[in-house]
Amino acid sequence: MVSTNNLKNGMTLLIDGKLQQVVEWQHHKPGKGGAVVRTKLKAIESGKVVDRTFRAGEDVEQAIVERSTVQFLYREGGDYVLMDNASFEQLQAPASAIGDAADYLVEGDELQIQMYDGRIVGVELPASKDLEVTHTDPGFAGNTATSSTKPATLETGKEIQVPLFIEPGETVKVDTRSGEYLSRA
Repeated sequence: MVSTNNLKNGMTLLIDGKLQQVVEWQHHKPGKGGAVVRTKLKAIESGKVVDRTFRAGEDVEQAIVERSTVQFLYREGGDYVLMDNASFEQLQAPASAIGDAADYLVEGDELQIQMYDGRIVGVELPASKDLEVTHTDPGFAGNTATSSTKPATLETGKEIQVPLFIEPGETVKVDTRSGEYLSRA
């Protein structure tokens, strides 16, 4: 248990049986009445952000989330096989635990996972990733006056918008948070 007076950004709490991460908190003392702590909490599994107010000094349950570095080995059916870099133990992760990170995973990649109660509850990727373009239509001459884009398929199967000068076989840097093209790699 942790007091709401001692909350910190990034702390993980167990509220109503769901894991919530503190995004932002503010201690507030109104002119009349008791002090309160206003928080923005992000549900770890769904990503939904909610505002919640607690009484100051109220106890909430803190969840201990373990972080570890793993290597993505391969896909097996709908599951992802990961290897813990410290113990070399292999883990099976369902696609639902990997989430949107699956669009950027290439065999051999290292990533950070968050585990709670023996199950994977979150995946952290680097802010950008270098991926090879496997298919894109050719750019047409004369279309380069404006910042026109065209669809391109990456080696992971994800489709993004790239500038007209990008050709198949080139490596591009992609923002893993927004899925946007950043630059050539």
